[in-house]
Formats: sequence, C-alpha cells, structure tokens
Amino acid sequence: EVDLVESGGGSVETGGSLRLSCRASGSTFGDADIRWYRPHPGGLCELVARISSDGSTYYADSVQGRFTISQDNAKNTVSMQMNNLKPADTAVYYCAAETSDYDDLFTPCQETWGQGTQVTVSA
Repeated sequence: EVDLVESGGGSVETGGSLRLSCRASGSTFGDADIRWYRPHPGGLCELVARISSDGSTYYADSVQGRFTISQDNAKNTVSMQMNNLKPADTAVYYCAAETSDYDDLFTPCQETWGQGTQVTVSA
C-alpha cells in the first residue's frame, strides 16, 4: 500500500474547472493503477477515472470528454483535470492506488482512501 494525499478541490460555478492532485506520500506508485472515486447514491463509490502504469486510461461515461487523468512519475503525482464542471460533479473525490487490473465501476468506498478533496459546483 501507499499513502495518498488528495488536493485541489474547491468551489466553482457550472462550467468552471478544477485540477485535482493525488500525491504518494513516502513512497512511489510503482506499477499500481491509480483510480479516482466519488460517492454515488446508494452507499457505493463510482469509478470516475483510472490510469495504469502503461498510460492506459478509463473514464466514466458521465465525465468522458470533460475530465483528463495524467501521471507525473517524477513527482509521484496523478492529476485529474476537470473541465466544464456540472453540479452533478459535486462530491468528495478520493484517489486510490490499486493492484487490480479490473475496473469495478461501482465499489464500496474504502476508509483507507483517506479524507479526499471536496469539489462543489454551483449552478
């Protein structure tokens, strides 16, 4: 496991942009997949985006074309650029380093993901 610290959240109006960062603290990502999650109604977390060590990416349909995930290995940081934000994007966003190659589109939120970073989008 690696300890991750999320940052970059904030409050914006509809159509605004934010850039979230997920930094490995005291370790490197290695070859883990890095995933961004947000809570979904029903008690689960939705997979928002994922980047693998080979650079492959996944995006939820709801954010496709608006969010872009990238990795800076030198800084041990994964970022997610969020453009054209909508009120429906309002959530606490969590990042996780995971060894599984399978993308669970909805999964139980994990305490080990930490506190996340709050994104609020107003109309």
